[in-house]
Amino acid sequence: MLDHFHVPIEDQVLVNREDLHRVTADIFSVMGLSEEDANLAADGLVTADIRGCETHGVSNMLRVYKKQYEDGNINPQPRWKITRESAAVATIDADGSHGLVICPQAMDIAVEKASKVGIGAVTIHNSGHAGMMAYHAMRAMPHDMIGYAITGGGAIMVPTFGAVPRVGAVPHAWAIPADKMPPFVLDISSSSVAANKIQLLRRTGARLLPGLLAEEDGTPIMETQEVPEQTRLLPWGSTRELGSHKGYGMAVIGQVFSGILSAGIFGAINPTKTGPQRNGSQFVAAFSIDAFRDVAEFKSSMDQFLTYLVETPPAPGHDRVYYAGLPEHEEAQVRERNGIPLHREVIKWFDSTTDELKIEPLSKS
Repeated sequence: MLDHFHVPIEDQVLVNREDLHRVTADIFSVMGLSEEDANLAADGLVTADIRGCETHGVSNMLRVYKKQYEDGNINPQPRWKITRESAAVATIDADGSHGLVICPQAMDIAVEKASKVGIGAVTIHNSGHAGMMAYHAMRAMPHDMIGYAITGGGAIMVPTFGAVPRVGAVPHAWAIPADKMPPFVLDISSSSVAANKIQLLRRTGARLLPGLLAEEDGTPIMETQEVPEQTRLLPWGSTRELGSHKGYGMAVIGQVFSGILSAGIFGAINPTKTGPQRNGSQFVAAFSIDAFRDVAEFKSSMDQFLTYLVETPPAPGHDRVYYAGLPEHEEAQVRERNGIPLHREVIKWFDSTTDELKIEPLSKS
């Protein structure tokens, strides 16, 4: 994540991973989740923070999830079920489950299927927000598999040439294991910026960068300015001349796989009329490397390829070349050692929330 979106040093309070996980799981438990589900949801949030994906960590999302549980928009005790299944695929009705709870379980099903037939894919409807999609894709890697995960969502992004939001930001995440090199983990929004990054700008007071949002009439904002009150995301590429049709197309494809294929929500259309918070939709898939070629040989080739990438001579003004997943891997090592930096405003929220819920407060460095 660009430094522009990080918490300013003067506003940082460091917390350790274990303590943040404990308090987060306790909050989920008070919301009515089982101990297993509370720990699973907490792990998804804290993993995002430890990897530097603060947009989908506790700072932005935990307070949102708490309110959704309190308002009845997420079911803390879902009785999800498989409604359609074959050897390689399945469709899940999540019964209003939190996406951070149902998606890992769906990936486990995909992994089991892939272990038998080489590829497993599961589509999900009637769920909630799923957090950082890389978390679900990465769940396949310990099984020597490539993971893929998509989530749909409501209409918050304008199409190319459009004046009104019609598609979701629709992140796509791939996780590919290597041997000695850190894995390749690509988690990208189909929009120019994740919606939650705009919330980070509002919290830190930073200005809006060009090409991220549109005016109310759909005109791309191409100059630095204060963050507007209304969030109308642009597709990645920002304008047609810069390739916004590619981000727009990726969003549509993602909503087909996660929304239409699952009989879930797509754009602003909710076929089941159960409300957008109770009809999120996701798609996860696992690809068994062993079904395609020898695993050790594949990982060795990945090491060679990733090394080849990082050894690219850097352009002027840059120290090195990265690949997707490498900065997050390195950031995780730093944060495991030094702590996770949370904004002071987030710490205040934790203090008031733990006091309200009568649970042990968060320890601060």
